[in-house]
Amino acid sequence: MKLRFHKGDLRLRLSQSDVARLAEGQAIEERIDFPGDVRLAFSFEPGDRHAALFENATIRVMAPAEDVTRWIESDQEGIEFQQLGMKVAIEKDFKCIHRDSPADADSFPNPMMDKF
Repeated sequence: MKLRFHKGDLRLRLSQSDVARLAEGQAIEERIDFPGDVRLAFSFEPGDRHAALFENATIRVMAPAEDVTRWIESDQEGIEFQQLGMKVAIEKDFKCIHRDSPADADSFPNPMMDKF
């Protein structure tokens, strides 16, 4: 799972294996370790509501389980919601169109690939 911030918005991009784990009912969690034994964690999980929380150095994003299931089982690109002026997006991570990258090995096929 990739985490991105841009102008106060938050975006999570999930690989095929991340989405498969979600389909099995597992939450997705990643961590980044910094010097000085400091860690930032971030997670995405099905829940009972849309929410983005920051507690104990952890960014926790939730979306209603029905929305997550519908997203997993369709070609829908993502789930978006607003929270206190912040746009939150959870998206399938698509392969880069302009270059091959080992980082894209577990990405979804890009639906725009046939246009390039």
